[in-house]
Amino acid sequence: MIYLLLFWTFFKIGAFSFGGGLAMIAPVQAEMEYYGWMSTDEFANIIAVSQITPGPIAVNTATYVGIKTAGFMGGLCATLGVSMPALIIMTLIGHFYKQYKDSVLFISVLALLKPVTLALIASAVVIVARTAFVSGNNYIAVPESINLGIDLVNIILSNFNLIPIIFCLVMIPLVLKFKLHPVLVIALSAVFGLIFL
Repeated sequence: MIYLLLFWTFFKIGAFSFGGGLAMIAPVQAEMEYYGWMSTDEFANIIAVSQITPGPIAVNTATYVGIKTAGFMGGLCATLGVSMPALIIMTLIGHFYKQYKDSVLFISVLALLKPVTLALIASAVVIVARTAFVSGNNYIAVPESINLGIDLVNIILSNFNLIPIIFCLVMIPLVLKFKLHPVLVIALSAVFGLIFL
């Protein structure tokens, strides 16, 4: 039964996660929490591993979750589940695209999918940022009565992991200005993590 559940779960995710692998991060995390298959920290680690291994992030994530949940057959079912909708949808689009590419309905649907895709990717950024930057994976707990100033600074410092935040703030301008290759950024991040975290 777990195999069918994995297939169906990832089939639904694959069918409705327009925008590629990054857009599916939020729906996958919601399903992982719903079924209790893994914690938010584990899921953030899967995303990191899926980003640095060859292949699409959607397939890598589905395979990892399936194997962790139900072994090799679980990985196979999850991978087939997440891949099947793309195969079906792209086959249909390939068949009908020329015929309907100028259709007002088709253009309207695509226009509405763009902001939805952006929202799904933005929610993925929030999920990963929260697990990377916030200690204990919790939102900031602010007591009802605090003195603004020292108390507020202590609350902020105790809830955030400052080293990853500083590293991120340094890397963003370096990547944008010097066009660092993604492989180099990943390698630098790994070395930095081994040394400082």
